[in-house]
Formats: sequence, structure tokens, C-alpha cells
Amino acid sequence: MLTQDQVLDEFRAAGALLEGHFVLSSGLHSTRYLQCARVLMDARRAERLCATLAQKIDAAEFGEFDMVVSPAMGG
Repeated sequence: MLTQDQVLDEFRAAGALLEGHFVLSSGLHSTRYLQCARVLMDARRAERLCATLAQKIDAAEFGEFDMVVSPAMGG
């Protein structure tokens, strides 16, 4: 499982971690913005990140899932 720093390194390596000043759609402000579509363009990188996410979900012991909901595209 990747550490938080390793996950951020994956985003940096893909040019998917932007740093500066961002106004989020919620109206909140952030100094960092993650471009998930960009980091997932590399299949090996996506595999590492998704494996880590799956391990974290499994460790949280949510139980069985009936469905997963997400936006059709974009965020």
C-alpha cells in the first residue's frame, strides 16, 4: 500500500498535482488541486493508485457493496 507521500509523488510525477491558489466549485479555497484524469492516463500508475485505494477500503471494513455511484464524466 502506498503512503500518502507516495500517492502525492505519483500525482507529481504525472504532472497532476497543481500547486497555487484555487477556488473550488464549493466556493472553498485550496493551495493544491489534483487532476485525477491526468494521473490515470498511465495504466501502471493507475494500477498502483487503485490497488492502494482498494486496500484502504478493505481495511475500513465497510462490508459488502451493492453498488458504486460516481459522476458519468468529469467531477
